[in-house]
Amino acid sequence: MKRIINVLLLSLLISLGPAAISAESKHAEDYTVLQQTKVPQSVLNIAKENTYPNPAQDLPYLQPSSLAKQLTSAAKVKIENPELIHMLNESAIAKAPLAFGYRATIYLGHWALNYQSAETSPNWDYQKINTNYFDNRGNTDIYKIHYVQETQKTVRGGLTAKIPSAEDVQKMMLLKAIEKTGLPLSFETIIGAGTKKDQVYNIPPSRLGYLNAYASAVNEKGKITYGEVYLVLKGSKKQLMVKNITSQGIGAWIPVHDHLSFSFTAAVQPK
Repeated sequence: MKRIINVLLLSLLISLGPAAISAESKHAEDYTVLQQTKVPQSVLNIAKENTYPNPAQDLPYLQPSSLAKQLTSAAKVKIENPELIHMLNESAIAKAPLAFGYRATIYLGHWALNYQSAETSPNWDYQKINTNYFDNRGNTDIYKIHYVQETQKTVRGGLTAKIPSAEDVQKMMLLKAIEKTGLPLSFETIIGAGTKKDQVYNIPPSRLGYLNAYASAVNEKGKITYGEVYLVLKGSKKQLMVKNITSQGIGAWIPVHDHLSFSFTAAVQPK
């Protein structure tokens, strides 16, 4: 609501001066990256087998308009927040022949401006979500076991601390982690009951077999920068000014969509 009010105020103030605001729509371009993180052989893609169709996490890399580039180029800090860029993309400031002597400073709000990644590391055994078990101690033949998801599981990630503008921060961290790893990441993924994988694991005679499945995730760590953003108009000149800049460290766990890590054990005694 606060941002909606800021946008309305921005439109109102500019319309009262010699520069007028109008809508300027820009289509975001989809961003595709190649696989950059080596996935262990124990990690399998279950996207086709998953009985719960996880929606694709399509977060486009929003391209700034020419106006947005002009406004942000003079700012003291880099501005990467997709929500702020989108707001600037949807605005246009018309030139006015009688702008001489006109001045205005408009407060656009306190924003998370950019995220700088320091470390991105996968944890393939992030959360145990299933165990398939068979007791083959009374048999003389090998028993073949394969993965079957017994109950539906929801795996959630999130920020490691409470910070302002958490939703915007999550988006920037997610985009950076996808860029660095090439993995299909999302802050939530669901594994449906009855999901199966054909890969077979052999339980020798007189042994107990345990096939554990783990959801994978990426641990993203870095620094988020905040600042108060102002639109400054002086005659025909226009730029963004950022004041009260602060930074703080932040981390997040981001699950990998439709990927499971498997661990098989054949034991003599119960675990």
